[in-house]
Amino acid sequence: MRLLRSWKIRILLFFAVVGPGFITANVDNDANGIVTYSQAGAQFGYHLLWTMIPVTVALIVVQEIAARMGAVTGKGLSDLIREEFGFRITFFMMLAILFINFGNILGEFAGIAGSLELFGLSKYITVPVSAVIVWLIVVKGQYKGVEKIFLVASFIYITYIFAGILAMHSASEGAGVREWIKAAISTVKPPGRELFQHDYLFMTITVIGTTIAPWMQFYLQSSVVEKGVSRRQYKASRLDVISGCIFTDVVAWFIIVSCAATLYVHGFHNINDAKDAAEGLRPLAGDYAYILFAVGLFNASLFAASILPLSTAYTVCEGLGFESGVGKKFSEAPAFYWLYTILIAAGAGLILLPHVPLIKINLYSQAVNGVAIAPVLIFMLLLVNKKELMGEYVNSTLYNVIAWGTTAIMTVLSVPLIWGYVRQIWH
Repeated sequence: MRLLRSWKIRILLFFAVVGPGFITANVDNDANGIVTYSQAGAQFGYHLLWTMIPVTVALIVVQEIAARMGAVTGKGLSDLIREEFGFRITFFMMLAILFINFGNILGEFAGIAGSLELFGLSKYITVPVSAVIVWLIVVKGQYKGVEKIFLVASFIYITYIFAGILAMHSASEGAGVREWIKAAISTVKPPGRELFQHDYLFMTITVIGTTIAPWMQFYLQSSVVEKGVSRRQYKASRLDVISGCIFTDVVAWFIIVSCAATLYVHGFHNINDAKDAAEGLRPLAGDYAYILFAVGLFNASLFAASILPLSTAYTVCEGLGFESGVGKKFSEAPAFYWLYTILIAAGAGLILLPHVPLIKINLYSQAVNGVAIAPVLIFMLLLVNKKELMGEYVNSTLYNVIAWGTTAIMTVLSVPLIWGYVRQIWH
C-alpha cells in the first residue's frame, strides 16, 4: 500500500513539472530540423542514422544540466553567464544567439508557407495569419495556458512515426523486413572514412547542430525557472527532460528513414525545402504518408515559430538585464515582448519576399548551430561545476565525461568545416 502511494506521488509530481523538457526537445524537430533530417535521408540514405544514439545521449545530458541549473539557482542561463563572466562576454554571445536564431525563425515561417501550399493555400495569406496567431498565443496568454498548447503540439509529432512506417512499407515492395534490418544496422554501425568527406561531414555537423541547438539550453533553463521548478521537484523534472529527448530523436529517426527508403532509393538526393520532401513522398509512399508529413510539417513550423522567438527574447533580455517572462504583462516586460514581436514580424515578412534562398538558410543555420554549441557547452560546464553555485548538484564524473566529450567532438568536427569555408573565401 505504501509502495502504491509512493508511485502515485511520483506520477503526480511528474505531471506537475512536465512541460519545459518535453516541449524544448520537441521544438528541436522544427521546420529546419525536418529539412535537415529529410536531406540526410535523401542524400545519404541510412548512412547517417548512426548519429541518433550518441546524439540522444548527449542531448539528454546537456538538457538535464540546463534543467538542473534552472531548478537549483532559480536563474536563466543568460543571467548566470552575465553574473559569473561579465556583461561584455554576455553581450557578444547575445548578438551571436540573435543572429543564429533569426536564421532558424526564417526557416519556421518557410515551413508554415510550404506545408500549407501543399494544401493549395497561398503563403501571402497563411504566413501573416499564422504570425498573428503565434503572437497572440504568447502575448495574450498566461504561462500555464501557453504551456498546455505547446504540450498538445508536441504530441502531434507522432504523425512522422506513422509517415515513416507508411513510407517504408510502400517503398519496400515486399522487402520490408530487409529494409528495417538495414536501417537498424545503420543505426549502430559507426561511420568510416566518409566522415572526412566535406559533404558528409557538413551533414553530420548539421544533424548534430539541429538536434543539440544552442537556443534549446537557454529556453529550457528559462522555462524551468518561470514554471517555478525547485530542487525538490528536480528528479521529476529530469524525467520530463529524458522522455522529451528520447521521443524527439525517435521522431527524427523516422524522418530520416522515410526519406532514405523513398527519395534516396529512387535517386532524389536533393531537396529544396521540407515541402519538397512531402511532395517526393507522395508518388513513392502514397497519399497517407504525404498528408501525415505535411500535417507534421505545419504543426512543427507553427509550434517552433512560437518557441524560437520566445527563446531568443528570453535569452537576450535575461543576458542584458531586462525583465522577461510569459507570466508578465506587456507593460511589465516591454523589451521582452517588443523583441518577440519584431522577430516574428521580420521573420514572416522576409519569407514573403521572392527568391529567398530557403534551403541555404535552413541547412547553414543548422550547421552554425553545430559550430556554436561548443562555446555554449563550455560556459554551461564551467557554471554547473561551480560548487559555490550548485552545491551538491554539481556534475557527476560521468556527466562531465559525456558533456566535455561532446564539446571536444563538436570542436574537432567544426575545425575542418570552418577551415574549408575560409579557404573557399580566401581563394
